[in-house]
Amino acid sequence: MTAAPWLLVAVGGALGSVARYGVNVAAGRLLGAGFPFGTLAVNVVGGLGIGLLAGMFALRGDASQTLRLFLITGVLGGFTTFSAFSLDAVALWERGATGLAALYVAVSVVLSIGAVVAGLALARALG
Repeated sequence: MTAAPWLLVAVGGALGSVARYGVNVAAGRLLGAGFPFGTLAVNVVGGLGIGLLAGMFALRGDASQTLRLFLITGVLGGFTTFSAFSLDAVALWERGATGLAALYVAVSVVLSIGAVVAGLALARALG
């Protein structure tokens, strides 16, 4: 991969990350910090966005790899990786691998939450 695709992903990721931060700040100000409304909104909007883009790219077949890298990997990847996780799960399900899709979802959630718990414990042990 040349430098140009990496740059597209980096710029898109920066834009997505800034958008995610903005949504979280706005949600905190409007709805309070008692529930992660911003993260929920980002995950739902990101899921809708990746579904829409992946569907349009698949149906039209004329989207360049440059556009895919910038929008899906970059912008939406920076906005929320949950959208990529969701697309992977749906792709498995649509291929008829329902059991594998369920396993992927369960293992991803359990291991990801477990990793956060382990990381927090490690930080406390080191600190």
